[in-house]
Amino acid sequence: MILVTGGLGMIGAHTARALLDLGQDVVVTSHRRGAVPSFLDGKVAVESLDVTDRDAFLALGQRYDVSDIVHLAGSIPADDPVAYFRTDMTGLFNALDAARAWGVRRFAVASSLGVYIGQGESPWHEGLALPDAQLPHLIIAFKKAVEPITTHALQGTGVHPVVLRIGSTWGPLMDPESPFNFIPPYVSAVLRGETPAPLYADDGGDSCYAPDAGRAIALLVTADQLNHTTYNVSSGQPLRNGDLADALNVPAQPGGRLSPHLDITRLTTDTGFTPQYDTAEAVAHYVAWRSENPR
Repeated sequence: MILVTGGLGMIGAHTARALLDLGQDVVVTSHRRGAVPSFLDGKVAVESLDVTDRDAFLALGQRYDVSDIVHLAGSIPADDPVAYFRTDMTGLFNALDAARAWGVRRFAVASSLGVYIGQGESPWHEGLALPDAQLPHLIIAFKKAVEPITTHALQGTGVHPVVLRIGSTWGPLMDPESPFNFIPPYVSAVLRGETPAPLYADDGGDSCYAPDAGRAIALLVTADQLNHTTYNVSSGQPLRNGDLADALNVPAQPGGRLSPHLDITRLTTDTGFTPQYDTAEAVAHYVAWRSENPR
């Protein structure tokens, strides 16, 4: 059985769904359990868990035979950065303790494309040096720290660490007014009948539709063999805002430039992953989803 912490969040839920599609048994955790997405309802075990509670975390191993862990649980920073770091670092330490105590095969943990900020080469690939740069958000700072902590903590244990440098992901279950990705709020405006401010057609950058991100993570967890510990998780192609506007039948204005995007050669080589959704297909799927679901 594969454990997905934060498994009712956007990326966690789509990872769980992809694992089910691959024939795996899955248990997901959620701290403040909300509604179980329709595509998981009745198909996964759901546990209420505060990942900062070490005893409760380790007790899961008494109820489930966990073979692999995907650690995606995390909090949103408030006013105190130290409190945020303490909470999420405690959760990481407890997940690592569980991985070692249970002797799991793989421990996959969420990092971020933000670790590449300051690197001028594009596309961003895993072999690039990570610059010493001013990071724009506490979450990215934490994700950057997660990488060496995880790999060093598991060294010599027989547990294979899998660092997931997850790209800019959007789709079903994301907050429709999310401050972290402009696409859901933009789609929300269109669905309300508004005409949002035109996008620059040639602006854009890294983007991955959530079902594709979940499938990529599931393939990394279940692959017979992995040749690396660090993998970019995204579509491998930049999303042009002009293509997004076309898919929504709204105007775009000339101009703009693409930001860096993630190279996924390593992911594709080791798992065979290719994205199933292009921009138009992702938008159509998301609009259909939103017609029946609030987020």
